[in-house]
Amino acid sequence: MATRRTLLTAMAGAGAAAALPAALLGSAHAQQNNYPNRPIRMIVPFPPGGPIDTMARLVGEQLSASVGQVVVENRPGAGSTLGTKYVAAAPPDGYTLLFGSSGSLAVAPALYSSLDVDPRKAFAPIALVALLPHVFVVNNDVPAHSIAEFVAYAKANPGKINFGAGLGTPPHLLSTLFKTEAHIDVVYIPYSGSAQSVTDLLGGRTQFTIDGLVTLYPLIKAGKVRALAIARKERWPALPDVPTLVESGFPDFTLDAWTGVVAPAGTPSPVIDKLNAAINAGLKTPAAQANLAKFSALANTGTPDDLRRFLADQTQRWGAIVKLAGARID
Repeated sequence: MATRRTLLTAMAGAGAAAALPAALLGSAHAQQNNYPNRPIRMIVPFPPGGPIDTMARLVGEQLSASVGQVVVENRPGAGSTLGTKYVAAAPPDGYTLLFGSSGSLAVAPALYSSLDVDPRKAFAPIALVALLPHVFVVNNDVPAHSIAEFVAYAKANPGKINFGAGLGTPPHLLSTLFKTEAHIDVVYIPYSGSAQSVTDLLGGRTQFTIDGLVTLYPLIKAGKVRALAIARKERWPALPDVPTLVESGFPDFTLDAWTGVVAPAGTPSPVIDKLNAAINAGLKTPAAQANLAKFSALANTGTPDDLRRFLADQTQRWGAIVKLAGARID
């Protein structure tokens, strides 16, 4: 009798144990179907007020209108690594997202030894948001109106042409890459901030730079600097007469800055897909595209897998340029 009771008790326990995963699975499905049922936080690893922060708030507004409340939260510091690490360690439930960029997701992992986060493994890609071109400009005193003329001028004046930038920033990395590919002897002058480097470019202390169009476009339109090329495959609509570096003899020089949204690795696919669809729908609206154009940015829609492949490519490419430049921040 005791043996029978023991057997029945064991069977009942086994049945309850078997039912437990099913109950948990049902609960998980229910949570996904009800997602979101509380505010979503979108972390921006940069200070408020800049172009990346503004784009994040644009996407946050779109998601709030179509999916559920999104609160944009700035967590700047240590070259974007603090906010990036915070999201990487967050629960993968879809309630903590990162508004990332080429700087935080492709450059910083190679530049900052303290980051210790591989974006390809730490995050689940959701959606690419925008592409932002880099443009090659020279001081107006430089007697060059094309890339070919600039290269010839630099080769005729070895060691006499300067470019200035903060360590590990796009102007430093891209100008170093151009120096290498063009086989010219130009001098890097380090700066602590971009404002002073732009001031010195205008004043003639430095002669060229490759930086974001969002920064340089007003100076180009005002005639304060001369644009020689766009660092991408296609010409930029706002500067149709400026050729690309591909057209100028540098076929591999195609590096846009970019922004995108990711979540902690392990975030459920239905949540990822829901956010991706909402972000893409918002980016296709004329209002969103017009707002992005104010920052010389081009909306770019796609699937989570598109962003996964893009992130893998960009991490490799920017990492190689960081290594080429010898840039490292401990």
